[in-house]
Amino acid sequence: MSHSKDLQEYWRRNLRYVVILLAIWFSVSYGAGILLADTLDNIKLGGFPLGFWFANQGSEVIFVLLIVVYVKLMNNLDQEFDVHEK
Repeated sequence: MSHSKDLQEYWRRNLRYVVILLAIWFSVSYGAGILLADTLDNIKLGGFPLGFWFANQGSEVIFVLLIVVYVKLMNNLDQEFDVHEK
């Protein structure tokens, strides 16, 4: 495979990861924090309604976890395409 094809595949997969992870974050922050907040308020987390928790902290916690997932995915992708730091 040519170098140009490798770069295109690398960036295509990188963008796919970004879009998927941002879609998850959007779903959690908008869906759980706004649309489903009233329904989730019936569940308690640490004494607080779950909808309240998602609206105030859940989005940030999920975002940090998604950053960790992205780093792991990109490290694996860098290894696969041999562009990792040595």
